[in-house]
Amino acid sequence: MNHIEGDNELPGYTPQAGNSIAPLAALTHGSERTVSLEDSKGHKWLLLSVKSRAPTSEFWPVFCAGDVISGSVTLDILKSESSQDIVVTVTATTASVGQEGQGFLAIEKKLWNPAMVLPDGSMMSKLEKGRYTWPFKIALPDKTEVLDHKEKKRFPLPPSFTERASPAYINYKIAVIIKRGALKVNQTLATDFAYVPITKPELPSPMLQKAYKENIPIVGPEGDPEGWYILPSVTVTGTLFGAKRGNVDFNLALAKPLSYARGSAIPLWLTFTGTDEQALDLLANYQATRVFLKRSLTTGCGATSDHAGKHTDNFFVQTMARAVFWPARDASTAGKRVLQGEVKLKQTFKQSVVFPRFSVRYHLEVHPFEAVGFVHTPHVSGPLLIQPVNVTSFHATSIVMRSFAPPEYAEESENFGNPVSLLDNGFFHHGGYGVS
Repeated sequence: MNHIEGDNELPGYTPQAGNSIAPLAALTHGSERTVSLEDSKGHKWLLLSVKSRAPTSEFWPVFCAGDVISGSVTLDILKSESSQDIVVTVTATTASVGQEGQGFLAIEKKLWNPAMVLPDGSMMSKLEKGRYTWPFKIALPDKTEVLDHKEKKRFPLPPSFTERASPAYINYKIAVIIKRGALKVNQTLATDFAYVPITKPELPSPMLQKAYKENIPIVGPEGDPEGWYILPSVTVTGTLFGAKRGNVDFNLALAKPLSYARGSAIPLWLTFTGTDEQALDLLANYQATRVFLKRSLTTGCGATSDHAGKHTDNFFVQTMARAVFWPARDASTAGKRVLQGEVKLKQTFKQSVVFPRFSVRYHLEVHPFEAVGFVHTPHVSGPLLIQPVNVTSFHATSIVMRSFAPPEYAEESENFGNPVSLLDNGFFHHGGYGVS
């Protein structure tokens, strides 16, 4: 991997628009963002234009896996210029706060040097006064080679990650560099861009697909066993109104394939069984259930391990959402109560990623129940169940796993302060990016 050392970015970087990402639903090919360097008199002598999926130049350039970065470099000089090289670079780094970034992508495309022809076919040893434009195209690779645990491995390019107050970042940048030669300062003009890998869940079961397509009720695990992943049964023991002990078993089921697009909802099915009808009624209450979606961010050398870092300063956990539940239709009987539920994945959630020195993972946690008149005995402090899930950037082909929650149950009972991306700036909404 080639690194560019010793270059100084000069003042005068002039963005032509705000630093936001477009709503995904609006993204198509064809927009162009231009940044420039100016001289002391305000003359724009160096311009970098980049075409991307963003709808207008108001937004940062956005690229998906497999895209080709295309654009142009324009040099408008008022006197002769003795440059040695003009190059365009695409670079990417992972970085933790207070530490030097680790580069994992470096592509360099040479546009001109004195031995190369100009776009008009002419050659010259130095650039004379005039306006020169070089178009360029750079293909983004699907994977990159990175050192992980002292071994070189190939990983898919990770998504951009730039949340406010985040302990770590993944940053992509495209730049044009005017190389002056020995004892002269190189000049660099750059713009960040957003990279979005194309990840999709596999299709849910045929019965779940039918429910989404025809807007009919979801069938639970008993009627659609291939459509659900059922976690092991858990026994909850407690004291009811300080007078008697009671036991209730519960099973949590998640719709397969345990991978869900941001902007969708995770279907849940919670089944309670037992001989104590009073205990069943207390626990099988939608207000008593406490199921949370949590996100863990791991940095450092243990990021690619499922277990490393959980008790170190490189492991950060945040609650992202709380599940909502409501009584399932015609499912509760004597000795059994059933709740249907879901977790909404906001459109702004970051997709799951595992990459050297940086990982984002999600999991569901079932916490002890909070029911009036019921006290866990013995006291339970940690989660009763934990189940990893995957969050993707796009919906499964032809299926949007929308919310089924009735309006009276749909609102989350808590407002979790989900992080805002510096690139998103509050405008990032899930849609198509032109991907189908």
